[in-house]
Amino acid sequence: MRAPGSTRVEDGLLLLGRAADGGKLWFGVAAVLGLSGGRFRRRAALRGLFAAGIASAVANGPVKLAVRRRRPARGRLVSRLPGYPKPSTSSFPSGHAAVAAAFAVGAAQESPALAGPLAGLAGLVGYSRVRSGAHHASDVAGGAAIGAGAGLLTRRLWPVAPHEPAHVRTALEPAVVEPSPGGGGVVVVVNPAAGSSGRAAETLRAELPEAEVVELGEGDDLKEALDKAAARGCVIGVAGGDGSVNTAASIAADTGKPLFVVPGGTLNHFAYALGLESIADAARAVKDGRAVSVDRAVIDGHTFVNTASIGNYVDLVDAREKLEGTIGKWPAVVVALVNVLRQSRPIQLELDGKRRRVWMIFIGNCRYHPSGFAPSWRERLDDGQLDIRIVDGSRPWSRVRLLLSVMTGRLARSGAYEQRFVRSMTVKCLDGATRLARDGETFDGPDEFIVTKADEPLLVYVPAP
Repeated sequence: MRAPGSTRVEDGLLLLGRAADGGKLWFGVAAVLGLSGGRFRRRAALRGLFAAGIASAVANGPVKLAVRRRRPARGRLVSRLPGYPKPSTSSFPSGHAAVAAAFAVGAAQESPALAGPLAGLAGLVGYSRVRSGAHHASDVAGGAAIGAGAGLLTRRLWPVAPHEPAHVRTALEPAVVEPSPGGGGVVVVVNPAAGSSGRAAETLRAELPEAEVVELGEGDDLKEALDKAAARGCVIGVAGGDGSVNTAASIAADTGKPLFVVPGGTLNHFAYALGLESIADAARAVKDGRAVSVDRAVIDGHTFVNTASIGNYVDLVDAREKLEGTIGKWPAVVVALVNVLRQSRPIQLELDGKRRRVWMIFIGNCRYHPSGFAPSWRERLDDGQLDIRIVDGSRPWSRVRLLLSVMTGRLARSGAYEQRFVRSMTVKCLDGATRLARDGETFDGPDEFIVTKADEPLLVYVPAP
């Protein structure tokens, strides 16, 4: 309904301002980004909402309480809109402007192409608050400054990953593999349980008509299918997530055959590190015949291509898997994390003969960036190093110290955190046999084992730059 005496422009601005109430507008934008496809758009949506949450908490909480300012006395168009409640909180700062600027700055860091449209939308939201008479211009400017600061703060708490995998590809040593324009000799197994759909199989058949594409059915065993693929083909392929790639990598290493990775899971860490964003990228790599030699790591004799873990992270993975079939993966992660932090205890280990009490140990196949709680990317996949990150549990109030360090983004500078780079490490669990994790999958480990770089590298296909 039109406000008395208003113009169409003012009506539009009022509607935009109302849409932004409670962050509804930005939740909608985030949903569109998340559904539009592409990992960086999904990351943009998450970072935008993360930043918006911080900005809202700051602007609508302590700042409004500290700065008691009256709303504009005149020209209050918003108060003349039927059914629209008159604002009663402090005028400074504008919470709408803070949330808008935070979302725009946060999301644009993950997807720079969104910077212009989101900045324009955030600017209109801020202008609507002035034009409607809900805020002074300085309220909007102050809110925008808080929002921009919140958006930039997320970089400290959640580092922004690089978009280009070129640093990774150019650091790898090419291997001599004959090109196969039609995919001859390639046997690729599609694992729908990892997220790959029937369209993945269709697309692979269209891109590589000479390749054999095997679709797993309900109850089919992935390892068995990959073993058969290795016996029939010159190249072992898998379409799935990191767990599926892990299984295929083990078989490829044992048989000495190249690995063809098709991104088809939720996160696809290994595929993205190779520069494989889509099925078309993977097919182009095979057509070009461009294979490279990458490091392979082993924990207790089990291959991993991304990461392995010891300690409470394994408990987190186990707890998540019990819940995700009922409530979904990401809600299961949140619930599992709360339960593990509440119930877990540090574990007793010997690392290379030195006794330690630790919360967890992260093990990266090659050096990860950044340091701290959220290792996200690698510049190389052939540096010959294991990235070992240890969270110590021997100090007083170690649980509180750990939580505060993580929440403030200071874990890398905390006395509870240690990082080292080695080629191998011997681990002895003084509390008895323990659970281990590799590439997101957990398994029962012994009370003593070795984590090391494999002597033989893994051959994988990557697209030409």
